[in-house]
Parts: sequence; structure tokens; C-alpha cells
Amino acid sequence: MILCTLVALQAAAQEPENQSFWKRITRKAAVKKAERRKAAEQEAALQMPEPAVEEEPAPTTGGGAESEAIARAAEEADRIASAASLFAREDSCANPCSTDSHAVYDSLTYRMQTDAAIAAFETFFSELVDIDSTGTLASAIPDSVYEARLAQLISPVWLPYNDIIKRYIIAYTDTRKQTFCRILGRSQYYFPMIEEELAREGLPLELRMVPVIESALTPTAVSRMGATGLWQFMYGTGKLYGLEQTSFVDQRKDPVASTRAACRYLKNMYDIYKDWTLAIASYNCGPGNVNKALARAGEGARTFWDIYPYLPRETRGYVPSFIAATYAYAYHTQHGIEPAQAPLPLATDTIMVGRLLHMEQVASTLDLPMDVLRDLNPQYKLDIIPAVEGKQYALVLPAPEITRYIQMEDSIHAKDTVYLAQYLKRTATPGGSLKSTFTASSQTYKVKKGDQLGSIAKKFGVSVAQLMKWNGIKNPKALQIGKVLEIYR
Repeated sequence: MILCTLVALQAAAQEPENQSFWKRITRKAAVKKAERRKAAEQEAALQMPEPAVEEEPAPTTGGGAESEAIARAAEEADRIASAASLFAREDSCANPCSTDSHAVYDSLTYRMQTDAAIAAFETFFSELVDIDSTGTLASAIPDSVYEARLAQLISPVWLPYNDIIKRYIIAYTDTRKQTFCRILGRSQYYFPMIEEELAREGLPLELRMVPVIESALTPTAVSRMGATGLWQFMYGTGKLYGLEQTSFVDQRKDPVASTRAACRYLKNMYDIYKDWTLAIASYNCGPGNVNKALARAGEGARTFWDIYPYLPRETRGYVPSFIAATYAYAYHTQHGIEPAQAPLPLATDTIMVGRLLHMEQVASTLDLPMDVLRDLNPQYKLDIIPAVEGKQYALVLPAPEITRYIQMEDSIHAKDTVYLAQYLKRTATPGGSLKSTFTASSQTYKVKKGDQLGSIAKKFGVSVAQLMKWNGIKNPKALQIGKVLEIYR
């Protein structure tokens, strides 16, 4: 994010799952579900009939400080994410059901993915940003080699060498090199796009490392504070920099749009401080904290290292982490670090969509995995491109599929009555006949005493899972009186 580096690496898990773990997760989920049901029954017995139950708070986890605990958390996060992929998703059904079964699975999947994201964030942040700057150093490479290599990276961003930076370099290239292998794999897809935007704005290409330390190049990353996307924009800052955020679209997750916004932000900060280390520090803690640190450091303070002791603890590790990531990217082969396989097709192209479209229409017609479409288009929250007359949206596809999309466009849109049925409206024409049109408009409903998601869904002709997804409801049995639900029809 702009004011915080708390990142959630939901896509970090890549290792295969084993059956014993899956059984343990299933059993654990069943026990928790039984406990919640028992608690709800006990509470209901003490209240008047048809009581309203407060929504459960979002799950949180604490960050382990010791390396072994971190490693266990990372392994558990990988396994949870793998197990979560086995669940059915309501939004991948050709005919969405109206029962609660999908809602239960969606809720459990959401919780498991959230737990995995938080655990993965704790691991990444602890290993590559929040490093002890006072611990012992252990490296077979002499300081002179590190220093000489950094000196060879001629850059507008000052890349000095000291013991603090050395600790981060060792972390990236030695003790946690597997994490950087995965980052290098993702960089094959994201760096060309990021570098193009940086070059267009006349900014140093080394700034491509900011999203590395913000999100490990994960566009779906969401922090515990709500910072989202490659560049970890908060909601308000995203709005300020022109990123669209609606019930259908979150451009903070759009790699291109968010990169353009981040370029404008960094450019603004450099115009203020005239020093890239301070501009980068302000991306983490905000200009307010940088200004206070400058005031405390006194006259003559011009760079990050001049105000280092007066910055928040997290920011003190931010610029060293940036420099170490720059070093590791430039010299990864010298350290025996090989990029992991790129998680996305490297050759892609973009087509503009001018009509409401569910990505399942594209996936089923072109025989493409939905996961690929979601990964290439992470900004669409409900897998729906909310294009209307006069407003187009981009759809990124593997390059070979662009021609096929154009050739089969009529067949793709012919499926809209299946995948977009809840958005279909019938209006009378002047001649008296009915005309079917699609709209992404919505209506609201205020929850009353005695309401349940199932009855509300039936009333409006939608599914419980859709109500939960549209309104961020995690527990289908926990509904608050007075809550305003958004319903798309």
C-alpha cells in the first residue's frame, strides 16, 4: 500500500497437497462449524424468538517472530491454499443454484484462503522486510564484493552499502532464496509492463522493485489494513489517484492501472523531496512521517540515511529491502538463484469489451481455464466485466486467443442469458412486446428482524452465495438487523 507494507500473498502457495493434510483440514473445519452452530443455539435460547446475530469478525492471526515458527506458518499457508482449491465455486457453475450448499463451501473457502493469505504475509514480511538489523552477519562473500557490485549498478536511486543493507542482501540471496526464486518467476510477466510505464513517465526503472517489497508481485494481495494490489494502495489513496473501485471492479488489482497510479504518486513525492530514497520511504509510511523525521533530524538532512533513526521501525527496513532486492535481481545468477516458472502466459494481448460479459462465457467458449482468466484480469471482483454503452473495459487474454475471441465473439455473447441471468431485465417496447436488456444496476434491501439470507435470496430470485459475495458476508447464518444488502438484478 501507499502508507503500509502489510501484504497478503494469497498466490504464494505452490507446493502439492497431500491427502492426510486435507483430511485434517476437513475435520478441523467440521469441528469449527459444529462449535459455531452450538454457540448460536445457546445464544438463541437466551433471546426472544427470531433474534438477530452480529456478523462474525474477520479472522486474524498473530505473526510469529522465530524463524521456525515462520517456516511452519508458511508451510501451513501453502497447504491451506492448495486444499482450498478443491472446493467448488458458485461462480464457476453454468446454472447457479439457489440452495445454501455453495454458500457454505464459498464461506469455508474464503476463510481458508484468508488464513493462508495472512500466514503468507507474515512469512514474507518477516523474512524479507522486517529483518533484525542488529543480528550477526554470516556470508562467505567479502563486503568488498557486495559493495563493488552495487557500485556497478549506475542508477538515479542511491544504492549505498552498509551492514544494514548486507543483512537484507543475505536474506534475499541466501537464507530465503526460494522466496526470491518465486518473485523472479512472477517478474517475467510483470516487469516488462511495469518498466514500460516507468519509462513512459521518465522514472528510474529500479522503481520496479517497489511492488516486489510491497506485494511480492501479487496483484491479488490484500493486507490486514485493506491495502490492495501489486502496489498496495489503500482505498482512499486509490480513489485520489483515479483507480476505479466499485462492486464489480477494483483497479487497485489491475496491474496496468495501479502501476500508472503508483508512477504518479512516486513522481509527486520526488518533486517534493528531490531524493529517491525519501520518495520510496514516503511510499511506505507517508509524507507526514517523512516530514516529521526530517524535522527531528535537523538542518542538513537530505536522504533516507540522514533520517533513518527517526523513521518508523517498519520504514527503516523498507529502503534497505529495496536496495537488496535490486541487488538480488541484478546478481541472482552469481548466487545460484534460478527463476521459478512464470505463473502466467508471457505473451498476452488486450481486447476492449463494450458489453456486459461474464468471464465464464469466454472460458467455456474458448476452452480456457477460469484461473488463467482471473489471473490475467484480477481487477474483476465477480468475474464480470461491467461494460455498458459508452464505457469499455479491457480483457487480457493469451495472445493466441485474441483472434479466436474475435472469430467467436457472437457465440460468446450468445451465452449471456445463462451466465448473466440475474442481470437480465425485461422492458416493454412501444409496440407492447418485451425486450430483454442487460444491466449492472443494483437495488438495496435493509435486513429486518426475522430475515434470513435464504428467504431474502428467494424473494429477489438470486442465490445465497451471490448475496454473500456481493455484500462481503462470511457466515450465511450471521445477519445483522439494519444491514443494507446490495442486490444485483
